[in-house]
Amino acid sequence: MTILAIGAHPDDIEFGCAPVILKEAKRGTRAKLLVLSRGEAGSNGTPESREQESRRAAELLGGTVDFLDFGGDCHLEYSPANAIRIAAEIRRAKPDIVLAPYPEENQHPDHAVAGKLARDACRLARYGGLNALKPLASHSIRSLYFYTITQQFGRSPDVVKDIGDVMDEWEAAMNCHESQMKSKGYVELEKAKARSLGLSIGVSYAAGLYANDPLMLESLSDITLSSRHY
Repeated sequence: MTILAIGAHPDDIEFGCAPVILKEAKRGTRAKLLVLSRGEAGSNGTPESREQESRRAAELLGGTVDFLDFGGDCHLEYSPANAIRIAAEIRRAKPDIVLAPYPEENQHPDHAVAGKLARDACRLARYGGLNALKPLASHSIRSLYFYTITQQFGRSPDVVKDIGDVMDEWEAAMNCHESQMKSKGYVELEKAKARSLGLSIGVSYAAGLYANDPLMLESLSDITLSSRHY
């Protein structure tokens, strides 16, 4: 199976959904990372150094990373043309699962825009009659999930994963973005969030995802794990 993780900035994937990627990698899943800027507007680091930080982190996650230029950090625009560009990347990567930032406004406007573009791109990638995407073959993903970046939202995640066994690897990936640690203790912030979510379901650390579509089951008995054992 293949996961395509999309981030607006070089560190979004590492802070937001890297433990999920690490967990899936243990099951043989391949990871492709797609970053939509090089953090050009950041107070610390340069676009070149931040790209290198992202590439080092991708290696630790066992994946590859590519960058798309949408005008730079803080210039990401929600438009059909930009969604089509991402749809083309989806057709090239042919992922089963896409991970993207939560598409509601939060501390950085690029995050919500990236989530909306990814959501639209997943749909456009499957439209065989869209001339702008020819001659790439259409592709339908299996699932789209959203992740949060440095904060949680009002509702509980739809999917929660125990990540206790990948905490060291996750911390190492986050620490690759050393330039960003000068502004805030992001690693400790993310670990505290994971600790809180984990304790709420009876494990040490957990990561949560939000489903774009309802989860479909043949039978309720297909759910073999539950967080209600705490």
